[in-house]
Amino acid sequence: MNIYLTVILSYFLFIILVSLFTKRIASRSAADFLVAGRNMGLVACAVVVASEWLGGMSTIGVSEKAFTSGTMQPVLYNISTALGMIIIGFTVARHYRNKNVHTVSEMLETLFGKRTRSVSAIAFLVAYITLSYVQLQTCASVLGPLFEISWVNSVLISSLIITAYTYVGGMHALAITGIIHVVVMFLGTGIALFVGLDKISGFESLSLRLVELGSPDNWYNPFSGGISYALSLVVGGVLGGMAGQASIQPIFAARNVKTARNSAILSSLIIAPFGIMVALLGLMARTGFFFDTAAITNPKMVLPALMTTPGFIHPVLGGLALAGILAAILSTVGPVNFAIVTIATKDIYHSLINRTAVDQKIVATARRLVILVNVITIPMAIFIHGAILDAAYVSYAIRAIGAIVIMLGIYKRRWISSEGVRWAFAGGTVSVLVAVMGNKFGWFSIEETFVGVGSAVIFIVAGNIRSKLMRRGKT
Repeated sequence: MNIYLTVILSYFLFIILVSLFTKRIASRSAADFLVAGRNMGLVACAVVVASEWLGGMSTIGVSEKAFTSGTMQPVLYNISTALGMIIIGFTVARHYRNKNVHTVSEMLETLFGKRTRSVSAIAFLVAYITLSYVQLQTCASVLGPLFEISWVNSVLISSLIITAYTYVGGMHALAITGIIHVVVMFLGTGIALFVGLDKISGFESLSLRLVELGSPDNWYNPFSGGISYALSLVVGGVLGGMAGQASIQPIFAARNVKTARNSAILSSLIIAPFGIMVALLGLMARTGFFFDTAAITNPKMVLPALMTTPGFIHPVLGGLALAGILAAILSTVGPVNFAIVTIATKDIYHSLINRTAVDQKIVATARRLVILVNVITIPMAIFIHGAILDAAYVSYAIRAIGAIVIMLGIYKRRWISSEGVRWAFAGGTVSVLVAVMGNKFGWFSIEETFVGVGSAVIFIVAGNIRSKLMRRGKT
């Protein structure tokens, strides 16, 4: 067995063993399993919040886009989400924690009523299932070359690993393993970046080579790859977190309001630097100094290919870097899949199907849903193809609708009716999916984030008008 597999398998085994130690705690109640008993401290909360963002998109996705574009534009994903978490810390975090809710849809129920909860839950499920299969693809894109197995088998193995540690420990497992993941991902990626800069003779040499290959002179400017796409990254990143179940759930689990606020702000200091590191590694791969870039038929494989090139980095350090990449992916896949489980458990099962369910029944249902989520996302990961960041922003476009609704509900309640909220989620989600189809088949070209935000505003206004007309009709 080669050194890469030895390091990776050892890491996976360690993570699953850590999760097993949390099983007894996580099984005590639904609150323990879903929100860690609402007793998570500052560091644990901040790390799990950051983990939702530092996953497949921040590693495979960012390096893929940097490699293909020859610019630093993909770092806007991390910078904008870091900015979004700072905004959350100073605005909605305390409201989320004060309500003692489990999901964003449950929060919406407190603002707009029960019917709103059901409609929004369906929209959020669409958003997170999309995000989940993308994350599964990123994990498979690393494991496939390492094990020299087919795409289907790499997806199946990735799903099995992800299911194992999410099923066992719930939010407690995500908190503990998340801290481990963050340490490993920064250590592994940081060493790879340091080695790479030394091998390539610094930033000046990197810049000269990139320009020679067709990158703009200001490749380091995140907006150099096109303003429209850059702005869609910024808008999606800032708004996507405000109603993102995976990034908000640790705030629900915070020990108190102060911890909820500070953890959101602290997470930004973890999120932003990581994207810069990975984008630079993608650009180093583009130079062709370390391997033949023409041999890369799938840009998703760029980062794993770089880390398994002995001419770039020693196999032991490359194995550590790959463990860091997989740590990043696993740190996000867990919260994303667990977000789907929590939404389905609390907003669908407990709210609509079995309102009298006791804690143990809820925990058992949640565990079964962990398996079901992976069964659903496996075929999607196998058969749906496309750039990782582009696919992920379908999810962010839908979550942006939730962000607009949440902000209006908390700060400008008179500006939005319950009817407007339901119309925004239903009409906005359909509009985003239509935009996806239009972009895919060449009917038109428009950023899904702009569609999500624009349609949300239009449907809110339309719903408000209908609500007023209905009230007048009754009088």
